[in-house]
Amino acid sequence: MLYYFLTPLKESFSALNLFEYITFRAASAAIAALIISFIVGPWVIHILHKNQIGEQIRPTGPESHMKKRGTPTMGGVIILMAVLLPTLLFAKLNNPMIQIIIIATIWMGIFGFIDDYLKVVKKMKRGLIARYKMAGQIALGTIVSLWIFNTPEFAEFSTKTTVPFLKNVEIDLGLLYPLMVILVITGTSNAVNLTDGLDGLAAGLLAICFTVFAAIAYISGRVDFSAYLNIIYLPGAGELTIFTAAMAGACIGYLWFNSSPAEVFMGDTGSLSTGAALGTLAVLLKKELLLFIIGGVFVWEAVSVMIQVSYFHWTRTKTGTGKRYFKMAPIHHHFELVGWPETKVVVRFWIIGLLLALFSLTTFKIR
Repeated sequence: MLYYFLTPLKESFSALNLFEYITFRAASAAIAALIISFIVGPWVIHILHKNQIGEQIRPTGPESHMKKRGTPTMGGVIILMAVLLPTLLFAKLNNPMIQIIIIATIWMGIFGFIDDYLKVVKKMKRGLIARYKMAGQIALGTIVSLWIFNTPEFAEFSTKTTVPFLKNVEIDLGLLYPLMVILVITGTSNAVNLTDGLDGLAAGLLAICFTVFAAIAYISGRVDFSAYLNIIYLPGAGELTIFTAAMAGACIGYLWFNSSPAEVFMGDTGSLSTGAALGTLAVLLKKELLLFIIGGVFVWEAVSVMIQVSYFHWTRTKTGTGKRYFKMAPIHHHFELVGWPETKVVVRFWIIGLLLALFSLTTFKIR
């Protein structure tokens, strides 16, 4: 909104020319998101405390987590407020990519909010029934794929994806493309949800991932940079830099309150919305396969759960008694039970996430 309000005035005030630069608007969005997080964070935490909206700890979880019972949850509201307001202020809202990413974030934020509300306010142990949550994710993937199909700006590359490490290799999935979009968005939102089990873990990893996608969005929207790096040029993708920068700032601001010992948890309100945003970004930037590297820790967390469940069912079928492959899943709980302090698990996972993020950027030149 600020962009449309201020750019007509640039002839009178030359300093307003800065708003023509994506880098300036992205930096402004990141700083604004950080400031908003710091301002609304204490207010949201106070309201959650006042209304006794606290986390319910599973009795089967690590014993060290029992002390976290009652910590305010639904803190994802902080992230949503901090990312959406700067995006609305600094991005070009007529850009279809911005429209899609905003809708995706709000969509899963609503489903996450309902899930948290049912669990912590209505005291429904399971929250939103899993099939309804899955239906929401599938519906979002369908909406995004149909939006891409029917938008002229996407016509040239609507059903294509790119392959890391391979120069000028694009795979056209055709009618299978909507299925891939659904799998990416659903898988990513669930993976982030599974990762959000330790103080600061998910927020720190998300900040890293969104920072990488900010760089990718900026490069993909530039003819010169995309040509130099031999990656697909996506007109208008540069505007996503504003959203990704705002999301990185929002996650860092939220981390101020979520670092150990956490004052608030993001809940499904935060994990499902940020995960959906991350998956949608990968779809819009044609980096669905690269997401497996950028968000490698999230993938690792999700795979550990699948291995645990599959191994348990397999051993129960073979021996009559189900056995666990890991001490506990997701994998971060396994390392806790091995003896690593929670903060050590978090920091080491951050380091792995950072290394994967840096490696993902090198794939643009390893061709």
